Amino acid sequence: MTATVHTLPRSDASLAPILALTADGMNHVNAIILDRMQSKIPLIPALAGHLIAGGGKRMRPMLTLASAALLEYEGARHYKLAAVVEFIHTATLLHDDVVDGSDMRRGKQAANVVFGNPAAVLVGDFLFSRSFELMTEDGSLRVLKILSGASAIIAEGEVDQLTAQRQLETSEERYLQIVGAKTAALFAAACRIAAVVAERDAKIEQALDDYGRNLGIAFQLVDDAIDYDSEVAESGKDKGDDFRDGKMTLPVILAYARGSEDERAFWREAMSGKRTSDEDLAHAISLIARHDAVNDTRERAKHFANRAIDAISGFPANPARAAMIEAVQFAVARRF
Repeated sequence: MTATVHTLPRSDASLAPILALTADGMNHVNAIILDRMQSKIPLIPALAGHLIAGGGKRMRPMLTLASAALLEYEGARHYKLAAVVEFIHTATLLHDDVVDGSDMRRGKQAANVVFGNPAAVLVGDFLFSRSFELMTEDGSLRVLKILSGASAIIAEGEVDQLTAQRQLETSEERYLQIVGAKTAALFAAACRIAAVVAERDAKIEQALDDYGRNLGIAFQLVDDAIDYDSEVAESGKDKGDDFRDGKMTLPVILAYARGSEDERAFWREAMSGKRTSDEDLAHAISLIARHDAVNDTRERAKHFANRAIDAISGFPANPARAAMIEAVQFAVARRF
């Protein structure tokens, strides 16, 4: 594939091009989501709707549609499959918020707070089940293999993250493995399935997988940077959730590795759950700033973003490719 001239960072990057590109398709996808989250048990659509209607960028299903547009696919199979991607993502969010004990999601009360943990877990299971119904309706064993495999990898990544929690010896390599599983696997699958429905070869499949996977890693790295960025206003997520949960994200890993013995003593207490006040969070943010850990996390995000752009650089220049490149640029430049 040909080389790409990288323009990262682009502070004016926007999701507007990919939103415009996929607007009509997302109307189809949203109609499918609304239809398939219905149930004769009223609690199910009420709880699912609480999260689905709560906003979010809908990046993953948009990437399925954008990838199909990149390949000039003119069929309709990708609409149901994009809905599958969103159902898998939504189910994992419901489960994650229960595991993390989160109070907020996308700027509003988390579903588990409103409806209770048991309901959140069970409705997450319902959405997983709906996603597999939609996959089997598509009829492609290849699609089923890609999406079911991604679902298993996501679960493995979440378990791996749980076992790494409060473990200060967690390495950057292991952190990236966790991110690659819990976040990037679904980004990769969302893009890859477009090549299957468009009946393209393994090389095209892999290029789209590489694009999605590297974008997913970059996206998560920026998320983790934002949680400790002293210059970023409150986001939809509770500020300091990762800190209080003892999650070993890259800003903490870098600050701990670079810190003095006194600083490391603080991190040991903080990550063990003994230092979780607002003042402790402010101190953690100051240590991370002192060692430039947020900026370095963003720099690593740019590395993966460039790899994502490279992955689709060999495709013909068209509005879909331009929109997908700008989506990468937005992912690393965003402050929320």
